[in-house]
Formats: sequence, structure tokens, C-alpha cells
Amino acid sequence: MPSIEPAPGFRWVKLSDLARLESGHTPSRSKPEYWGGDVPWIGIRDATGNHGLTISNTLQSITQEGIENSSARLLPAGTVCLSRTASVGFVVRMGVEMATSQDFVNWVCGPELSSRYLMYLLMLEQDSIRRFSYGTTHQTMYYPEAKALHVCIPTRYEQDAIAEVLGALDDKIAANRRLTSGADALANAHFQNAMSGHTVVGTLGELLALEYGKALPATKRIPGEALVYGSGGPAGTHNEHLVSGPAVIVGRKGTVGATYWSHGPAFPIDTTFHVIPAGRVPLEFCYYLLRGLDWTEYNSDSAVPGLNRTQALKRKVVVPNAEDIKVFSERARVLLELQRSAESESAILAATRDTLLPRLMSGEIRVRDVEDVASNVV
Repeated sequence: MPSIEPAPGFRWVKLSDLARLESGHTPSRSKPEYWGGDVPWIGIRDATGNHGLTISNTLQSITQEGIENSSARLLPAGTVCLSRTASVGFVVRMGVEMATSQDFVNWVCGPELSSRYLMYLLMLEQDSIRRFSYGTTHQTMYYPEAKALHVCIPTRYEQDAIAEVLGALDDKIAANRRLTSGADALANAHFQNAMSGHTVVGTLGELLALEYGKALPATKRIPGEALVYGSGGPAGTHNEHLVSGPAVIVGRKGTVGATYWSHGPAFPIDTTFHVIPAGRVPLEFCYYLLRGLDWTEYNSDSAVPGLNRTQALKRKVVVPNAEDIKVFSERARVLLELQRSAESESAILAATRDTLLPRLMSGEIRVRDVEDVASNVV
């Protein structure tokens, strides 16, 4: 419990006095009848991939038999789950009844504590929580530390109001994410339709060129407007760009063949290629064509997977007629712009949330002071 003086209307309370602490468990992997059932089961990847979100679906599920024959527990919707091993400090909230692995400490909130407020509080204090983890190989926060945690909270009414303001921003971000996903799925459907018409077989090199990215160590990157792309995707920003954008980047070393669309200026590093369309071939067509190709057998290096440019450009591909390519690319251009707009808005919303979060949680500002700010951006 810190010796920090709480803001007016706030008080320090032991978290376990406000919420019931629950553990998780993994049913036996050797029993297939324990897995693949109707009970969502939260693992570490669910937490790292959905940090700060309320989730209703998980990568794995278990059966009622798995619960009955293990220490796994079915916990109610609203339970707040904090990862305590390996990737310490990631937090999610249950949208429906779920179970978790033993990698989590879980809090079932009582009437004095809003579960969504607690989730935001734990998000804010992620770095602080990690200070209470131990281990040389894998960091772990043990249960005595979890039981000793204290929280500084206002009244339940203000907790709900704070969670509503922050939640409105996150709900809009989630809606934009669904919009982006839907637009991408629609563009892919248009692509498949174009590929089902009259086609010929050609080589990839007849449609595009692959240019090598340029080395840019992290220590030499200066934050700026250009996204830095490695084979695993965006990895920071830089104040200079290699391609002005839009751009298509393809993983060359590591995540071979992974394909990314950059709406704006980009700096592809030396583990990637960037695409130069040939002639009048639209960049949008190149993107969806490359994204659908399997590059597994084109790896040129058994130690570190690599894509040989010469062999890649000789690859045979199916090519629709010029009119179908044109129609598809015009539709894809509209849908990619929709994605760009939604992602840009989400970045503004996330920045607003991250600015408000510490100030609301500390009592520096109150909900009445920021309701107009939140409503304007949402």
C-alpha cells in the first residue's frame, strides 16, 4: 500500500476486501474429452492479444467434464483477469462465464467495486504490477503479492462514471476494428470474384518488382511520420521514409511472405521487400494477390527462413483479365480508404483515452470535467 495521499473523495482499500481472489487451472492435456467444449478458457495469448478488452471468445475451450476433473473454476461474467506469469500485467475482463489457466489471478468484484473500473486501474498500473514479479528465467507474480495489492478508489457512482467515459472511447475503437475487419473481408471477397473469371497463367515478375528494404537499426530511428516495417509488421516510426505510400511490404527474412499495406509513408527495413507494380498493374491488386500466396516451399535458408527474390519473381500466378483487375482495384481502393479512416480515428481515440486514464484514476480531474471531451471524439 503506497503512502500516497488520496485525492478528495478517494480512499485506499485492500483489493481483496472488495473482490474475491480466484485462481485458474489447466485440465489435463492428455484427456481430449476435457478440451473443445462450450466453456471459454483464457490463456496467456488471449490476454496479450486483447489487453484492456472485455472478451467473450477465447482461442481454446474446455468441457464441463474438464472443470469437474481439475482445479479449473467457472467464473462469472465481469471477472477481471490479470496475467501473473511469463507476460505479467496483461488484463482482460470476462464478457461471459469463463475459466482461466493458472497463469492468472482473477478478481470477482463485489458491490463496492466496478469490474470495468478495476480493469482500467490495472491497465494503468501495469508497470507497477510487474515490479512485484520475481524470477530469473520467467517472471511470476505470486499470490501473496496479489493478496497484498491495494487500490485507491472513489465512490462506486464515480467508478461507474469513469468507466463509462473510458469505455465509450474503447467501444468506438472496437467498432472501428470491426469495420476495418469487415472492409478487408469484403475486399478479399471482391478479389476472389475477380480471380474466378477469365484468367491466364503468368509469372509474378510480369506484374511487379520486389525492391530490398534498407537497414535501419532501432538505435538510429528518429520518431516521425513514417512507419518502420520489419517482416513481422510495423515496428515503430522514423522521420524519413523509403517509400511515400501507399505501399506494400513483404517479409523477406523471418516471417517469410507476410504482406502488409501501409496507407502512408513507410520505411521497409532490410528484412523486407517493398513492391513496385509493373506498368499499369494497380498496387491494390498486387497486395491482395501477394497476401493469398503460400511461400512455404520458397524459403531459401533452413536456419533463418528467407525468400529468394529471383525465385519469387519466377513463381507462376493466376492473372485475371485487365478489366476485372481494374474493377476489383477500384473497389478495393474505396475499402482500403475506409480502413485508413477508421484506423486514424482509432489512433485519436486511443490517445485521448491514454491521456484521460491516469488523470481520472488519480482524481486529478473528474468526470464532469471531461464528458464533453469524450463525447466530441466519440
